Amino acid sequence: MRTRRWIFSAVMRLLLRCLRIGQRHRFWPTQKVWQLWLYGRLCLRSLLYNSFTDSDTALDALFEPVYWLVDHITRWFGVVFVALVIILTSSVVCIVYVCLLPLILRTYPLPWVFWHFIYGHWNLVMIVFHYYMAITTQPGYPPQSKSDIAAVSICRKCIAPKPARTHHCSICNRCVLKMDHHCPWLNNCVGHFNHRYFFSFCLFMTMGCIYSSVSGWDMFWEAYAAIEKMKLLAKERLQVTANQTYGQTPPPTFTFQERAFHKSVVYAWVLCSSVALALGALMIWHTVLITRGETSIERHINRKEKRRLQKKGKVFRNPYSYGPLGNWKVFLGVERKRHWVTRVLLPSTHPPKGSGLNWDTTPYGPEQKTALLAI
Repeated sequence: MRTRRWIFSAVMRLLLRCLRIGQRHRFWPTQKVWQLWLYGRLCLRSLLYNSFTDSDTALDALFEPVYWLVDHITRWFGVVFVALVIILTSSVVCIVYVCLLPLILRTYPLPWVFWHFIYGHWNLVMIVFHYYMAITTQPGYPPQSKSDIAAVSICRKCIAPKPARTHHCSICNRCVLKMDHHCPWLNNCVGHFNHRYFFSFCLFMTMGCIYSSVSGWDMFWEAYAAIEKMKLLAKERLQVTANQTYGQTPPPTFTFQERAFHKSVVYAWVLCSSVALALGALMIWHTVLITRGETSIERHINRKEKRRLQKKGKVFRNPYSYGPLGNWKVFLGVERKRHWVTRVLLPSTHPPKGSGLNWDTTPYGPEQKTALLAI
């Protein structure tokens, strides 16, 4: 009996020893690598786990270096863009005063001279005024104190209360009230307190460029034909210079003042026409947004909200829209009929309606209210 027990225990000890030796020399490295792989995967998942992660979040993470580069370039080149706008606008104004105005006074009848003088200067004053105000007026920033505002969310970058329709500008590195976008040509954000100045500048600049292009159409073609004639005469002069032995006289040449005049007219017309097309498209887009009672950022948010409600069989309604005419009255600050002249057609520094911290909303469902107040 003892012999059997001893034999059984010896066999078990030998078997366990063999398993330990096999695990140590054969299976141990593979097991350790597998354990390291499981541990690394668990760490990676714990670091990257986010219950709100979706395709948009993944794309934002992938394009984050591009966003960082664009933000820093826009921040540093904003002054350059503003200087470029001032230089180009001043160059066209100088060409009009030096080249075109004397020609208009000599050739146009008195009623047309009076019209160009009044409309041109009114348009120029409106452009300069609204551009200056759009640059120097702050768009509006929410206060840091929680007791001063009805916050609907917390900005994850500022770690501060964020009112409705407020968004964080990565270029200014601040939250902006009713932010529309950051405009590099203004070197400033377009928000609650300077949105009207920005749109008015786009409107009157487009009107001025269209006015210059239409009124200078005949002058442009005359100047363009004169430039082509200058090129042709230059070729003929070279040919005559090469054949001086035949006694040919060189063709007449244009003076420096004539060449500068024709090239300046062509330059001004091409610049005004290009700006009218580009800025006119931007102005039309913002006209549609203002009519709908939304900003550029809210346009994208409202489209997603509209698709989400459509899947549930519900209809989307913008809570900040008061109808087309009502939206324009709120945007322009028109409270009386005379304000269409004193606040729209004339320079005015009146503030917008409201403080940008609280917004009156139109009736809508409770589910849509919760979603849209947090945008």
